[in-house]
Amino acid sequence: MKRRFSFPRPGITTKLFLAVLLVALAVLLAMGVAGRWSFGRGFIGYMDEIALARLDQSLPRFVQMYERQGSWDWLRGNRRAWFHMLAPREAEGPDRGAPPALRELPESDLTGALFRIGLVDAQQRFVMGNPHAAQEPQAQWRPIKLDELVVGWLVLAPFQSTSGTGVQRFFDEQLHATWIVGSIAALFAALVAWGLARGLVAPIKALAAATQRLAGGHYNERVDNPAHDEVGQLARDFNTLARTLEANERMRRDFMADVSHELRTPLAVLRGELEAMEDGVRPLNAEALLSLKAEVQTLTQLVNDLNELALADVGALVYRREALEVDEALAHSVAPLRDAYAQAGLALELDLAPGLWMEADAQRLGQLFRNLLQNSLRYTDRGGCLRIVARREGGEVCIDFMDSAPGAAPEVLPKLFERFFRGEGSRNRATGGSGLGLAICRSIVEAHGGRISAHDSPLGGVWVALRFSALDAR
Repeated sequence: MKRRFSFPRPGITTKLFLAVLLVALAVLLAMGVAGRWSFGRGFIGYMDEIALARLDQSLPRFVQMYERQGSWDWLRGNRRAWFHMLAPREAEGPDRGAPPALRELPESDLTGALFRIGLVDAQQRFVMGNPHAAQEPQAQWRPIKLDELVVGWLVLAPFQSTSGTGVQRFFDEQLHATWIVGSIAALFAALVAWGLARGLVAPIKALAAATQRLAGGHYNERVDNPAHDEVGQLARDFNTLARTLEANERMRRDFMADVSHELRTPLAVLRGELEAMEDGVRPLNAEALLSLKAEVQTLTQLVNDLNELALADVGALVYRREALEVDEALAHSVAPLRDAYAQAGLALELDLAPGLWMEADAQRLGQLFRNLLQNSLRYTDRGGCLRIVARREGGEVCIDFMDSAPGAAPEVLPKLFERFFRGEGSRNRATGGSGLGLAICRSIVEAHGGRISAHDSPLGGVWVALRFSALDAR
């Protein structure tokens, strides 16, 4: 079998380097071509204009000398006389604004006129000067007239047709210098492009490597990038994501440990009770069956609570919202538990403002109130009380559950709504619980667009504050 060879695909560093370099080279090339065209066109045009002025200035001298000599024979082969005829006058001197390389040339060579101007007679036969000037298609012709009779022609060849002059050498040197400068600029652009590409891509590569490690389960991965640009913001967002995933992973592990612990306890009790009955240590009677039933109910309640929290997490719980009057909903939730509070030696105080309306699911709202009532019943010391206050503040319905001692430490209050959390050090429970009741309360409140928080109660216990959007009184 023939192996197929494939070239490695260029990375982002190479792509960015090539992109920046090609843009820089394109700009340099465009500037070089435009500069050469502009310089050449302007410089050559300037030379031609000066040469034409020199030609027009010399024309009267040729008329005078022809009138004096009567022919062009005196000028044939006489280079000295030819130069004298074309040389500028003393006052006209060389162009002081010309570059130093041009000012060093003889006056007649400033524009290459000595090599570009030719003289032909009336029959256009060569006399002196440039023998090819009359053959150039773009040559400039000036007639030499004597009494309206053309006795000869001064012909100026275009600048491009001459070579070997000092001006041409100067022009070539300028172009050569331009290409040298362009090459150095291209090399500098390549170095800058490479450094820029590496500088921009290095943090992106670090982010990519960190992302791969994060995807592999290393949630303690962090990226150090103090820059204040978009890449720095991306690094900070990555760190935030990593911290969130790390916290979620820790919560997941704690949740699994808590669930296994909560399930293990009633199952261990059930197993012990059944083994005792099997061994004849404990008789199978109504009391034993009630004990088993209690443990089964504990397991059932735990599983139901876990199922409800799981449904709330995925948004699968159905809420049928309607306009409800808060004082009536609270009264319906309190009524079934009055006897239990009386048996526990706890007082119930209700301060409910009438006409408080909110949009809620009656069943879920009742579950919220019952969970809070049972929580206070379970933890509040005998002889204490629970005060429920409902009022309206601005556009919100405020419902406060404030019980008496024992309270909770300030660092414990924010954690009361976490799953399986119990502040057993300050609110030791006598009857137990799954540790999910307040977590379910938070889920119900948030599903209604409200807020729930825990504070120190003025009565010495815990104050659970509920805040919901209010509806106008009906």
